[in-house]
Amino acid sequence: MAVPEVNKEMLTELESMGFPTAHAIRGLHFSGNASIEGAIDWIAEHENDPDIDQMLLVPINIEIESGKPPFALEYVKIKAQELSRQKLKAEEEKRMEKEREKERRRAGKEQLQAKKILEENERKRASAWRKAEQEEVKQARERILKRLEDDKAERRRNLGLPSEDHSSKKITKHLQKQQNTKISDEHNSTTVDNLQECLRSLKQNHLDEDARVKRAFQTLLTYIANVAKNPENEKFRKIRLSNPAFMDRVGSMFGGIEFLKLCGFEKLKQNGIEYLYIPRDKVDHRILRNAALELNSALNNPYFGMFSRKKDDY
Repeated sequence: MAVPEVNKEMLTELESMGFPTAHAIRGLHFSGNASIEGAIDWIAEHENDPDIDQMLLVPINIEIESGKPPFALEYVKIKAQELSRQKLKAEEEKRMEKEREKERRRAGKEQLQAKKILEENERKRASAWRKAEQEEVKQARERILKRLEDDKAERRRNLGLPSEDHSSKKITKHLQKQQNTKISDEHNSTTVDNLQECLRSLKQNHLDEDARVKRAFQTLLTYIANVAKNPENEKFRKIRLSNPAFMDRVGSMFGGIEFLKLCGFEKLKQNGIEYLYIPRDKVDHRILRNAALELNSALNNPYFGMFSRKKDDY
């Protein structure tokens, strides 16, 4: 099989007119090499043939006396080599693009993992610092209490009175009450820290989207205010997760749903639909007030979230 011999001048002219070589050879061959017009008419009539773009090959019966292949065979060989090179080049480019995409994904995963590790280490350092401070305060109180009890016992012995003094029990109860208050304050402080960290993460993960971040903060503030003002009304305590407005303003933002969970909202599924829902008995006005204060601070502070907090520098 070989490319059929056609009028080379007419082939060159058809190619200069913009016809692909394969189309031009088919048109000239099947129109009998009669004229350029005949070849163009044939191409127009057969442009939708499934094999129109394939190089035409016909049986040949040529006696090769000189030992060299005819022009048609050389042409087929050159074209085959060219197609092979193009195919290999395309495959190599495709392989390299896959490798580059894998590298981009790997680098992205490594950056995300490093960020998570850094945030976790910061949380651990902050927690260890708070525990150490609490322990130091507790030991200081115990030393003060013991000193008071020893002083009172010494004074009573000097006065010839029994060493036991019921007033020490009152002091103990008073200090215990203070300790319980301190624990409650520490819990409240931890909640505030978590709210701040959540808003800071939202801002840092959308640094180039100031308008969206501000809109997310304003929307969260609206949700919190509605619950605080209308705790008995369930429609303010229930948010449909598939709501397009909610997903655009809050749900699609990093940390938006997590902030609502810190405020008491829980995931709920009813009739196949997912909601964020806060039960009436779990509405904590103190947490909602703290959340509103943090949102107001984030909205009014132009530098909020631009710098990471270093807890180990406290």
